Amino acid sequence: MYNWVGVDYGSKMAGTTAVCYAHNEQLILQQSLAKKDADAWLSDSIKKSNYNTVYLDAPLSLPKAFFGKGADFFYRDCDRSCSAMSPMFLGGLTARAMKLKHQESQLTFLETYPGYLAKKILLIKDQYLKKEKYSTHLDQYLSDLLPIQLLEMPTNWHQVDAILCWISGWRAHQEIGLQIGDQEEGIIYV
Repeated sequence: MYNWVGVDYGSKMAGTTAVCYAHNEQLILQQSLAKKDADAWLSDSIKKSNYNTVYLDAPLSLPKAFFGKGADFFYRDCDRSCSAMSPMFLGGLTARAMKLKHQESQLTFLETYPGYLAKKILLIKDQYLKKEKYSTHLDQYLSDLLPIQLLEMPTNWHQVDAILCWISGWRAHQEIGLQIGDQEEGIIYV
């Protein structure tokens, strides 16, 4: 029933990539390890989940100017609409995400933006304090928001973002989610 994975995509070797997926009517959180290849770990984790849709917190496309359409080489329409960072500013992360999507072409990758979901849709901007160390101040809110229980509560913001990516998938499956952007250039699902 909950057949998708939410991914907060982080730096390749820093241990900042986290996944969230349903198993036995509970949400499972996992996180890559520092000094280990997060991309290899993520591919393996997604395959083990047996789900074929991934809601990924990373740009999966470039601005249309790179394809001879328009003059904005920095932002896509979806980035401007969500006040998201430019895929060009994120450079290596964008390239890694696009490569992962290409290598795992049997899967469906959909781009998400957990910060937008938290601040503009769920209206938890006062609690979504990513500059502070994660504490338990969001735990009860997350528990109340989710359609199934978390096996373990998050211990850092990367895991919270993975949960928010999973929620974007849940919203899409409930047909209450938003699709922001231009289909030809790139869509952010929240």
